[in-house]
Amino acid sequence: MKVLSLFTGAGGLDVGLEIAGFQIAGAVEIDNDAKSTLQLNRPNWKLAEPGDLFTYRGEDLLDIFNLRRKEVCVLSGGPPCQPFSKSSYWNGDTKRLEDPRARTIKSYLQVCEAALPYVVLLENVDGLLFQGKDEGLKLILRQIGAINTRNGTKYLPQIIKVNAADFGAPQRRERVFLLAFRDGRQIQFPEATHTDGKELPLTAWDAIGGLNVDEESLALTGKWADLLPSIPEGYNYLWHTERGDGKPLFNWRSRYWTFLLKLAKNRPSWTLQAQPGPATGPFHWDNRRLSVEEMCRLQTFPDDYEIVGSYGSARKQVGNAVPCMLGELIGLEIRRQIFGERVRRKLKLIPERRFDCPPAEPVKARFPKRYWELGNAIR
Repeated sequence: MKVLSLFTGAGGLDVGLEIAGFQIAGAVEIDNDAKSTLQLNRPNWKLAEPGDLFTYRGEDLLDIFNLRRKEVCVLSGGPPCQPFSKSSYWNGDTKRLEDPRARTIKSYLQVCEAALPYVVLLENVDGLLFQGKDEGLKLILRQIGAINTRNGTKYLPQIIKVNAADFGAPQRRERVFLLAFRDGRQIQFPEATHTDGKELPLTAWDAIGGLNVDEESLALTGKWADLLPSIPEGYNYLWHTERGDGKPLFNWRSRYWTFLLKLAKNRPSWTLQAQPGPATGPFHWDNRRLSVEEMCRLQTFPDDYEIVGSYGSARKQVGNAVPCMLGELIGLEIRRQIFGERVRRKLKLIPERRFDCPPAEPVKARFPKRYWELGNAIR
């Protein structure tokens, strides 16, 4: 069951598919550090050189990877999602399809028509579905319909919105998957396993509790670094508003939710971001940035997976990735429901539950006086 991967990044989706029993026959990625990450961890995956998808026709990629039309089982990929992200939506960004990064959707579908894979698996952010801002989704559906007309295929897209934490990821991360089978079949996406009334969600402590890291190298910098210790774990800047229990430094909901956001040990992590500012969380409950190893665990990469590059590059690679366990979950469901195989239901890539979670860290830091003096200026 061969996979052709586009916009592979650090490999999150495809590592999951591989754990589920699929073979990665070829991958296309333009970022040099991400390519080095793939080469280090999966030297058996063949990478296209150069890694710029825009330089190829779909037929060229099939030749590079020695694949025939209809031989690919899964065409996987997550075209860059910034034009359709929540922040783009709230900022009133109207470019979306005109954004140069949105060209990647058309490139993905051009390869789809050349390869005619049995399964189309396209991942993106939930902003793709926003009412009145769903141009990207409409484009995808139109072009898949045109592919069917020209080639006699029966791709019938399913739109699946999933929160990774509902299936055992130690991170709340919403993603949208478009899934379509060449013969028109569809799957029944499984019910959530880690929600109210079922197994409790796995937590940040389950994933990263007790890891040894070099805390000095992860110290915060910037204007707000000394304010974070005055915020309890599990809270953000709203602690220091008139409705919070801290100082009325900020107006209510005057910043993004992730501003000075700290993890809580006993809850899943909030979504890791790829390119955060110096005050953008989530931060560790020890008032520092997360280490690369901790971020990888929250994204359910295997423990032996290494990310190549600087801290900023690593954060971008990991933050852009699909949690590996979602690739594993979808891969197992394809094998079970479409190919009729008997496969395991327990995911290998989610952490084991721990029962030694300590209580929340007390706030010992005094409110820095200089921030109080700033209050009237920033409210």
